[in-house]
Amino acid sequence: MERRILTLVAVSFLLLLSCGRKQDTLIETPVPARAAGQTDMLQFAADPIADVGVGVVGLGMRGSDAVERLTFVPGCHVAAVCDVETDRAVRSLSYLEEKGLPAKGYSGEEKSYEELCADPAVDLVYICTDWLHHFPVAMCAMEHGKHVAIEVPSAMTLEECWALVDKSEQTRRHCMILENCCYDFFELKMLALSQAGVFGEVIHAEGAYLHNLDEFWDAYWKNWRLDFNSKYRGDLYASHGLGPVCQVLNIHRGDRMKSLVAMDTDSFNGKKHMADRGLPSETFVDGDVTTTMIRTEKGKSILVEHNVMTPRPYSRMYQLTGTEGYASKYPVQQVLLRPSSAPEGVPDIDNLNAHRPMKPEQLDALVAKFPNPILNEELTTLAKEVGGHGGMDFIMDYRLMYCLNNGLPLDIDVYDLAEWSCIGALGRLSLEHGSAPVAFPDFTRGAWNKVDGFRYAFAK
Repeated sequence: MERRILTLVAVSFLLLLSCGRKQDTLIETPVPARAAGQTDMLQFAADPIADVGVGVVGLGMRGSDAVERLTFVPGCHVAAVCDVETDRAVRSLSYLEEKGLPAKGYSGEEKSYEELCADPAVDLVYICTDWLHHFPVAMCAMEHGKHVAIEVPSAMTLEECWALVDKSEQTRRHCMILENCCYDFFELKMLALSQAGVFGEVIHAEGAYLHNLDEFWDAYWKNWRLDFNSKYRGDLYASHGLGPVCQVLNIHRGDRMKSLVAMDTDSFNGKKHMADRGLPSETFVDGDVTTTMIRTEKGKSILVEHNVMTPRPYSRMYQLTGTEGYASKYPVQQVLLRPSSAPEGVPDIDNLNAHRPMKPEQLDALVAKFPNPILNEELTTLAKEVGGHGGMDFIMDYRLMYCLNNGLPLDIDVYDLAEWSCIGALGRLSLEHGSAPVAFPDFTRGAWNKVDGFRYAFAK
């Protein structure tokens, strides 16, 4: 309760700041003109690939797990692996060899990825490096005609976001952000309910990345993540909370994020982490807690919060507020509906109360009535067996390969990548100007309402 009160106070202050300024005081960033002959990638479908050859670049925590997980995903095979550290490449190659799935290995040089990107056996470059290498590897891959899937955040600056959008449009190659939280079970179920109109019109959503990283900082190669936090201010890891709610709100599929305001605390624990490791601490710039408020073109709002520095339970918040109902995931999963608008088929429907969450059996009946089309029993069972953050990593990989196999538009496109990755850079502008409102660039360049709502593609 105390946290919610503090959040509401912060949000109220951000809204006052935003409302107290004239529209023409919005900070705007350049939107480069689309080059002649270049067209958007909305609903883009590439030629089908029956068996996707995957090249995994970066074999640390995420990359080594991805190599193992991909061996269980139908419609693909790991064709090559790459890491600047040779021992990591050897470990992944040994794992594949033991399973009777030999692959090529590239390692030893910082730009070994260039050889992997040029390898004709590779159709998709799957990037799991440190954040600063996401961009150069992705650009190199698309220049060599490869599709790209990039871990989060996929780009660290607005310039990188625009460059990836342009390169994807120019080469007609997919460029996807690997946002696994869009494929967690509760989020998938709530997306289906929202699309069915169960919550009425969803007018506000909340997402976050609240994860104390005390025990993880030193696990990152050369302390790259702590180093990045020391140099850059803003929400540096927004997509886990933002991605799933953007799908619910049909961002660039009928609505778009129009402006934001951001606020942060000073750095307290961040500086301490640096000092404890004998690293320069006085210039640490990222606040321990960053809060960002976003308004959409159609008058809806999104609250995003980032905190990896303080002791607290893990949470991505994930809250949907609709005109007729509400859903939240943390700290417990809850769904509330206005009794007068509840759909038929819900047990004990006459006793629903808009002040109390639905009973588990009521929610189960509701989800069964409006199932998510990708959550069939076979996929659900396989995902839980293989795992990967409870199965959501596997579902993400499964859907990516399914779409590539069948020549379908991906669930997550290059505009999602840019929109979800640019929050840090835009929030930094707001913070550096006293929490001033900042305009969102339209990465679709005017095509944000060309598609009517978020939908999954399926083979006929």
